[in-house]
Amino acid sequence: MDASLLVIIVVITALVFDFTNGFHDTANSMATSIATGALRPRTAVAFSAVLNLVGALLSVEVAKTISGGIVDDARITPAIVFGGLIGAIMWNLVTWYVGLPSSSSHALFGGLIGATWIASGADAVHFGKVVDKVVAPAIAAPLVAGVVAMLATHLTYRMTSRARKSVTDRGFKAGQIASAALMSLAHGTNDAQKTMGIITLTLITAGTLSPGAEPPLWVILSAAVAIALGTYLGGWRITQTLGKGLTTIEAPQGFAAQTSAATVIMASSHLGFALSTTHVASGGIMGSGLGRQRGGVRWGVAGRMAAAWGLTLPAAGLVGAFAGKVASLGTLGVVAVALVGIGVATAIWFLSRREPVRPEHVVDEIAAQAETHKVAA
Repeated sequence: MDASLLVIIVVITALVFDFTNGFHDTANSMATSIATGALRPRTAVAFSAVLNLVGALLSVEVAKTISGGIVDDARITPAIVFGGLIGAIMWNLVTWYVGLPSSSSHALFGGLIGATWIASGADAVHFGKVVDKVVAPAIAAPLVAGVVAMLATHLTYRMTSRARKSVTDRGFKAGQIASAALMSLAHGTNDAQKTMGIITLTLITAGTLSPGAEPPLWVILSAAVAIALGTYLGGWRITQTLGKGLTTIEAPQGFAAQTSAATVIMASSHLGFALSTTHVASGGIMGSGLGRQRGGVRWGVAGRMAAAWGLTLPAAGLVGAFAGKVASLGTLGVVAVALVGIGVATAIWFLSRREPVRPEHVVDEIAAQAETHKVAA
């Protein structure tokens, strides 16, 4: 296959991944605001999409980590990157279909590492960098966000215990709009950059850019637009899980969860840590649930999410390894991987249409749950 054509295919596939990242991770920014009624669903996703786009333009530190730190760019080809992207997209679509907020970021890392490892050898993967920039932040960031959200929620309820609930709810819902904006901005600074890094890595392996180069302007803009479009469509299946599945969210909790998660993500983006915004957002929500009451988290849902988190890297890695190996065999390999990827994506889409989850479904279920909680209290 002509090298230029292959690069174009990989760039398009990377933007498709970026798009799936957007609708997969909408819930990270907006689930709590929708759950408390601070923002209407379609307003929330439009608001989040714009701020994701803006956030993607603020920094390239995470992009540089991806393009120059995870794998040896001299040992891989665009075909291997293509295989890794297919692995990431497949895992994103499967977890979206079942409504599990797994990590798009770890799906991407798993796919890329698996494809590189099988096609070019284990020494082509910089495992020290993976631990420092990916694994360690994946463990620490959600714990930090959870602890901060738990303390903030506990203090908030104590400080407002004598105030009328209707007054505090109005105030915190207004605050949630600001914290949701910060969370969306933070998501753009971290997640959109991963696609920028992948495209830059592809251009480096093709000889179009020199090693260590920063993402060109067209790469930055295209990645920002792709994740914003995905965000606008809304990942309602996952929003349903984060908005009502983990805990019953009240306005003070939502404000604490969003603010703590956004702060952790913004700090990590500045340091070039390619962490999972899904893990951080989920950690903030669980922490806020514990901060309100000791039994405030549904641990069955949390356990399913944790299992998906643990499976993401190896599962995407296995698919990426197979796809990368086949794609590296030549034109027929690339075509075969592309056809399989399109077939699986189409099948998942048709399955999702049999039982669609729409914004009104999410709002109705959250309202019903809130009413149940009120009666129980």
